[in-house]
Amino acid sequence: KMGRGGAIVRTRLRNLENGSIVENSFRSGEKLERVIFDDKAAQFLYQDGENYVFMDMENYDQIYIHKDSLGSAASFLTDNLEVVLEMHEGRIMGIELPKSVELKVVETFPGYKGDTVSGSGKPATLETGFTVTVPMFVEEGDVIVVDTRTGEYLERAKR
Repeated sequence: KMGRGGAIVRTRLRNLENGSIVENSFRSGEKLERVIFDDKAAQFLYQDGENYVFMDMENYDQIYIHKDSLGSAASFLTDNLEVVLEMHEGRIMGIELPKSVELKVVETFPGYKGDTVSGSGKPATLETGFTVTVPMFVEEGDVIVVDTRTGEYLERAKR
């Protein structure tokens, strides 16, 4: 026999207090409290040990964020990059990066002339330590554009 219960939505939720992830199931009629984030424009200044230092664009205060709070966003932070900090009750909950960033290739093996058929690409280490797959024609010292949402190579930067 088929069950005749109402629709159930399964979710993964992050606890705003401690950052833990919990899985929950809700019936279709249940109501949840909506959390409103305040956006704060900021600029990345520098890394200080395990902390990343940002400047509040409104009052020029410095904001220190531990690297664990940034997650994968730390891989794309370069000096003077403008970001949006997502705040809730005065605490930083997340960071919104631009859709793409320009990063310099600091290490990759040389591509061979005419090796364009393979199409698979090669690994390249960027100035932030992030590793991305790039086409064979990209060399050390090149500046490339990387999608911050997927971490993929988009194009060579136009300079």
